[in-house]
Amino acid sequence: MNEAPGPANRAGRGVQPMSEPSEPHKRLTVLGSRPTEYPDAPDKARLEAFENSHPGRDYWIAFDCPEFTSLCPITGQPDFGHITIRYVPDRLCLESKSLKLYLFAYRNHGAFHEEVTNRILDDVVAAIAPRRAIVQGVFNPRGGIGITVRARHPTPASRSFPA
Repeated sequence: MNEAPGPANRAGRGVQPMSEPSEPHKRLTVLGSRPTEYPDAPDKARLEAFENSHPGRDYWIAFDCPEFTSLCPITGQPDFGHITIRYVPDRLCLESKSLKLYLFAYRNHGAFHEEVTNRILDDVVAAIAPRRAIVQGVFNPRGGIGITVRARHPTPASRSFPA
């Protein structure tokens, strides 16, 4: 009887789960936890971070979240959008699963697009203190009008954004 090829049948070549997180990753509580708990509001969500392995270098990290949802605070109707988070880390980097759960927490949260975009930026800055960050929300049209909101940290002296 031939066994199907797979990680368990490749003479130890399969990926084995780590038994204990390494020292820089010990404070991560969301990644790998079972079962996943989904927060029902942004205030209940927790953005987690890990140490930047290249703090002496400026480089951009981007998260692309094309399935963002929240609620209109007046009508309760769902709003759909595409959130992009770009940042230059300093000492810390965002952990992506905690970010996913944080963004999911907006699903039943009522807020205007401008509030959502600026709050996400504020919460990212509070969690990791990046050198620079831009959060952009491109929200689907409602009533024939789409809305794009872009917030930046630190606030530029010129107060203008490139197109």
